[in-house]
Amino acid sequence: MRAIYVLLTYLIAPVVVAVETWKALWNPEYRGRLHQRFGFVAAQDRPGCLWVHAVSVGEVQAAAALIRDLRRRIPGSEVVITTVTPTGAQRAAALFGNEVRHCYLPYDLPGPVRRFLDRIRPSVAIIVETEIWPTLYHELGRRKVPLVMASARVSTKSVERYRRMASLFRETLSHGILIGAQSAADAERFRAIGASPGRVSVTGNVKFDMEIPQSSIDAGREFRAHYAPGRPVWIAGSTHEGEEDAVLGAHDLVRSRHPSALLLLVPRHPQRFEAVRTLLRRRGRGYAQRSSGQAPAAGDDVFLVDTLGELQMFYAAADVAFVGGSLVPIGGHNLLEPAVLGLPMLSGPHTHNAQDIAELMLQAGALRIVRSREELAQRVGDWFDDPERARQDGARGQQAITQSRGAVGRIVEIVLPLFSSSGAGP
Repeated sequence: MRAIYVLLTYLIAPVVVAVETWKALWNPEYRGRLHQRFGFVAAQDRPGCLWVHAVSVGEVQAAAALIRDLRRRIPGSEVVITTVTPTGAQRAAALFGNEVRHCYLPYDLPGPVRRFLDRIRPSVAIIVETEIWPTLYHELGRRKVPLVMASARVSTKSVERYRRMASLFRETLSHGILIGAQSAADAERFRAIGASPGRVSVTGNVKFDMEIPQSSIDAGREFRAHYAPGRPVWIAGSTHEGEEDAVLGAHDLVRSRHPSALLLLVPRHPQRFEAVRTLLRRRGRGYAQRSSGQAPAAGDDVFLVDTLGELQMFYAAADVAFVGGSLVPIGGHNLLEPAVLGLPMLSGPHTHNAQDIAELMLQAGALRIVRSREELAQRVGDWFDDPERARQDGARGQQAITQSRGAVGRIVEIVLPLFSSSGAGP
């Protein structure tokens, strides 16, 4: 079955490369990375690094606390983090600078995988959340490199898909892989698709261990104090096409109740910044934009955050948060960032990217689901009318996160013996 998989990946590879090349033509962020996807990365100076893979922004953010704890517990260890998306790479750079090396994950083909592993020479591999790459996992097993799947999950829908290729995934998960599942249900699903029962444990979700740097919190509060004192402020974070129009419509309704209200609008993708500026101009909005160094004047009711890496700062400047990718069928983005800051939250109905977190926040009373601009405006206005209720609802989310922490420590306890036994430890 693995041979068939490899053949199919070779057949699909030209299409994937063509798509990647096309993206690079119109998006500079995709340029200069194709050689890394074929395994041509710079070689490590010495063998024995900790390799952590986190596909994109959310996983990188989740991996941050894990990487920091591992570096603290293993002084002098070198860490390599891989991503698939450029936005994930940007987030890794913002979090770690030059302290952690970044490169892109190779395509799951024998040649690129071998070149990649020959060059980074890891002692332990950690995959954050769930990406199952049969060729990569097979090669790690052949080289006897321990692999830990951290904060791993499998949806009910995915189980059925994996079962249709049962022999492939049973072989893939048989190479001494240790799985730290997010929940007991996830652990059972991994066993159902072929994971060794004795190598699956429940460790929880490392995303709950995330911390927002105090510098970001301080910067957000300073922005609020300088540029929006006395104004009610809400933020629409990580918005997608179709959501900005709904958010701006909701903001009109909010301002009918709270005329001085300020909206912080943060589109998800930088290539859409100009389209959002065009939308603001077409709607005749008074707005300032972050990239120009402008501050929102008294007559501006929208502040466009058209920069990268500052979402957490602007969450810290707001009273209420709407988390995007949820009014349109994207699946929703990170609810934990505003929750950690104690903000009451709003989301559209599409939350399947992290349904468990959304349900936890709903049960805690920190999140409300909205389906239209009218509902969005109503909820924002209600919290603006009752700041104490907003504070209490946000605090419930903070408490739920505090009670769910601990996954990082459990994963670290799995990794430490593997690193020591590899002979790479200090």
